[in-house]
Amino acid sequence: MVQELLIALVVVVLAGLVYTAAAARVVKQYERGVVLRFGRLRNDIRGPGFTMVLPGAERLRKVNMQIVTMPVPAQDGITRDNVTVRVDAVIYFKVVDAASAVVEVEDYRFAVSQMAQTSLRSIIGKSDLDDLLSNREKLNEGLELMIDSPAVGWGVQIDRVEIKDVSLPETMKRSMARQAEADRERRARVINADAELQASKKLSQAAAEMSSQPAALQLRLLQTVVAVAAEKNSTLVLPFPVELLRFLERAQQPTAPQQAVQAAPQMPKAPAGTAPPVAPAPASSPAETQSAAPEPSPAPPSPGASSTPGPARTAPAPKPTPSAARPRPRPTGSKPLARH
Repeated sequence: MVQELLIALVVVVLAGLVYTAAAARVVKQYERGVVLRFGRLRNDIRGPGFTMVLPGAERLRKVNMQIVTMPVPAQDGITRDNVTVRVDAVIYFKVVDAASAVVEVEDYRFAVSQMAQTSLRSIIGKSDLDDLLSNREKLNEGLELMIDSPAVGWGVQIDRVEIKDVSLPETMKRSMARQAEADRERRARVINADAELQASKKLSQAAAEMSSQPAALQLRLLQTVVAVAAEKNSTLVLPFPVELLRFLERAQQPTAPQQAVQAAPQMPKAPAGTAPPVAPAPASSPAETQSAAPEPSPAPPSPGASSTPGPARTAPAPKPTPSAARPRPRPTGSKPLARH
């Protein structure tokens, strides 16, 4: 009898252990448990910790309540200004109602992913290329509202949606690069023209100040020469006033008395005890030489010639040539100054 009681007790204990093992459930801190009894939703949502269900009658489904980060695949679309782009995004969401996430939608993760892709393609078609590139905050807000509207009924709350990257065709990239380059060149030219205007105003003021003091212009010229001469690899071209050269030329030209003194021949000094040398006679002109030459004697008459005396013929006198004039002596004391 006692043995039968012990066997029955052991069987009951084993059955209790098996039932407890089959009914025991553990819900983690970031999860919530939804109980379905015979396929019907129970109102009590099991919190984190140890809980029990009826084996065979109840079924416990655990729902993660953490924020889920889900990448949205890149979507190809055409913007409102007819530009083909490829946009990808990322979505952050979490479950706020575990019962709705289990009952209202079969797979809330897949549903949110498909809704995000559809909304992203829709927002691409409604926006311009400039908005996709520079006004992403506004597009993110619009995309979040489009996804959050149907997700509220699924017990899902959209926390944030961000557009990650916008891929453009290579031709569009080159066109945008040329546009940016042209815009920067335009701004550079405007800035350069403004600088030239300001510099011209300052130069006009400086010219007005230098006109009152001529020495200031010369000092400025010397400063420029010093600044250029600091570079050892440059050729310095120094402007020189022509008036100064003409002044130096007039200063080096001899006067009339000095020219006469320089024109007179210098006689060498005779040594002591000797007679001073006699100055050479001036050279005579060719006309004087011809007049001083002896006249030729008349030729004897030929035997057949007549002996009757006739009138005597005289040779005509040579005409003086222009070269007979005495040349003017050239001063030897100085040389003419060449002009630069």
